[in-house]
Amino acid sequence: MAWFLRRRKSNAAPKLEPRLIALFALMMAALSVLTARLYYLQVIESQQMTELADRNRIRTLRVPAPRGIVFDRRHRPLVDTHPTFDAVIVPEDATDLSATIERLETLFGGDHIADKISQAEDDGRPAYDPITVDERLTWPQVVALETHQLELPGVSLQVTPRRHYLYGGLAAHLLGYVGETTGQDLRKMAGYHMGDEIGKFGLERGWEPYLRGASGGQEIEVDAVGRRLRLLKENPDRPGQSVVLTIDLDLQQVAEQALGDHAGALVALDPNSGEILAMASHPTFDPNMFGVSGISGADWHKLMADPDHPLQDRVIQGTYPPGSTFKLVDTIAAMEEGTLKDNTGYFCPGGIWYGNREYRCWRKQGHGGLTLHRAIVESCDVYFYNVGIHLGIDKLAKWAHLLGFGQPTGIELDNEKGGVVPSSAWKRKRFHERWYPAETLSVAIGQGYVAITPLQMAQMLAEVANNGIRYKPQFVKQIEGLDGRVLKPYPPEIEAKVDIDPQVLQTLRDAMADVVEAPNGTAHKAKLDNNVTMCGKTGTAQVIKQAAGARVKEENIPERYRDHAWFVAFAPKEHPMIAIACIVEHGGHGGSAAAPVVRDVMEKFFQLNPPPPESAPVPNLTKASGRRIAAR
Repeated sequence: MAWFLRRRKSNAAPKLEPRLIALFALMMAALSVLTARLYYLQVIESQQMTELADRNRIRTLRVPAPRGIVFDRRHRPLVDTHPTFDAVIVPEDATDLSATIERLETLFGGDHIADKISQAEDDGRPAYDPITVDERLTWPQVVALETHQLELPGVSLQVTPRRHYLYGGLAAHLLGYVGETTGQDLRKMAGYHMGDEIGKFGLERGWEPYLRGASGGQEIEVDAVGRRLRLLKENPDRPGQSVVLTIDLDLQQVAEQALGDHAGALVALDPNSGEILAMASHPTFDPNMFGVSGISGADWHKLMADPDHPLQDRVIQGTYPPGSTFKLVDTIAAMEEGTLKDNTGYFCPGGIWYGNREYRCWRKQGHGGLTLHRAIVESCDVYFYNVGIHLGIDKLAKWAHLLGFGQPTGIELDNEKGGVVPSSAWKRKRFHERWYPAETLSVAIGQGYVAITPLQMAQMLAEVANNGIRYKPQFVKQIEGLDGRVLKPYPPEIEAKVDIDPQVLQTLRDAMADVVEAPNGTAHKAKLDNNVTMCGKTGTAQVIKQAAGARVKEENIPERYRDHAWFVAFAPKEHPMIAIACIVEHGGHGGSAAAPVVRDVMEKFFQLNPPPPESAPVPNLTKASGRRIAAR
């Protein structure tokens, strides 16, 4: 018995208190960690967790604002915004993103959707932000997307305002186009989001702050696949402000039609204010091809491969030899410098020998003896060779600069060219060579190194028309609010007043009037039918140099080597209301190719704006604010 008791005592259960204490401590530690974690999530991070939870059923959609309307000077819309259907995807809502992308590409065609999603992620898209994968859906595409909605989780329709250019390629180089914001745009400019439209070129780019507006937002409830159920809250967007241009739609249409299929440019402006009335560059392009999704590869390749370079704005970027239109500059410079008078006479036998080379006149049989008036009317080259010899290149260059050549006009469009006005100093700097006197002969008839833009030519012509005042060319008249109230006007800006003897300008106007009115004038066929006297000057600018002594007929020259055709004009003679410069590339003679284009625009202008019954004198605006240039 004693042995049994001792055995039972030795087999007694060990004490549980230490183990229970250890287990309890472990449980308490785990409970403490859990409690701390719950406190962190429920208290410290409660707002963020609530937002994440709500985003599974509540989405905040950004509503882009419609861009402002662009009007012509008579308040007719040229560019507006209209709603379109876009397909958007929220990748977080797609249970199988790859399968969804495959179904979408089958539905819409193409293989661009995956690239768009990848690009959006690379640009730092916030979670749950929708990505536009296809825009401007057709009605059958809208129906197809809605029909297959359950098979496309995360995909939905979105109504988006899109830019619409009502007249296609009309004034495309001036109006410009919009595109989708890039990563660089988002980094440089505040307030933009992925998928927003932003001005890329022309007016759309330059006036972006006024046109863009302010976006709004919507809080909506969605279901498990991201479909919209109901609107919870809305913050209205604010449309962009309207821009009223100085362009006249009727005049612009006539200018574009008159240029037809020819490559070239025309710019018409008001010589009394610098307002641009029409501005056409051909060939043109349709800004509607560009959009948030960008231009298609095929369309872009077509534009870039076109040998006529339709994206180039020839009005401000095309630099051409001015041909005989430069004789207007010769006349002003030589008369102001005292080397030429009204009655100065020279004899034209059809050419002139200078050095060891013959410089020919365009008229093979020559013009005989003539003075300044007839030399301008019939555009005698030999006469102006002599004018250039007596004047010299540096004095000619001085006056060309004073009249605005060789420098940008200051129009608020990107990439304007300044052209070239050669001088002895210019040649030393450019070629490290001296100027040869024979080179002056070529410059005197607008050939050689001299190169100008059509806008520079129109600006110079306006100075002849308004007694030497140079206005800054402007194409925006005012900015208007949604209620039509003028928020910002753009009054005329005088850049310079060139001191030119009024008698010199009157001599020039008289001769230019006979260029059109006189039977022997080089632009007689452009005479207006409305009893308005138009002052003009033709110009033919060589593209290639012909061999010495050769006179090749135009029809025997390949078109790409034919001369450029110029015609510049203003009207009426005594009280100018419009000045126009036109160039037709490879058109041949200015009187036959460019003058009819200008005539059509002039006829339309005076149909819309009849001149006063009696011509008034050219207004004296020298007291207006501006920089005065004394050239004497």
